[in-house]
Amino acid sequence: MIGLLRRGSAAQGERPDDIIVDLPDEERPRWNRILVWFMRGLSLAWLVKGLAAWGMILGVKTGFAPFEGSSTGYQACIVYFAVIDIVAAIGLWLTSTWGGVLWLLAVMSHLIIAVFFPRFVSDSTLLIALFIVAIMMYLTISWLASVEE
Repeated sequence: MIGLLRRGSAAQGERPDDIIVDLPDEERPRWNRILVWFMRGLSLAWLVKGLAAWGMILGVKTGFAPFEGSSTGYQACIVYFAVIDIVAAIGLWLTSTWGGVLWLLAVMSHLIIAVFFPRFVSDSTLLIALFIVAIMMYLTISWLASVEE
């Protein structure tokens, strides 16, 4: 049930914005819990992304040019993401601070390389939009979790 707290009284000319909705503790969203599940979901997505990069290195993923025959810049980019994506996924799963920071580094690296060197990574507009939305959600949920404490 929702309880209402009033800041003013009718005699003081109460306005509708003077009403604060106060939820009981059981009904309030727990932003720390939401942050943990969001980080775990990102972790699974980044684990798949890292494993896909390893699939390109090992030749498991078909439809791509052989890794050995690719340019050195492309190879370095794929190896970088194969390592950083897996490590970021582990950090996110553990819900550690370094995991979030490393994930932000990985996603920002992907966005920067997609803009300046689109032949090395996917520069799909949808993918870039999803990355930006994920960053905004992560920062917002992290901020709400820190304010909650």
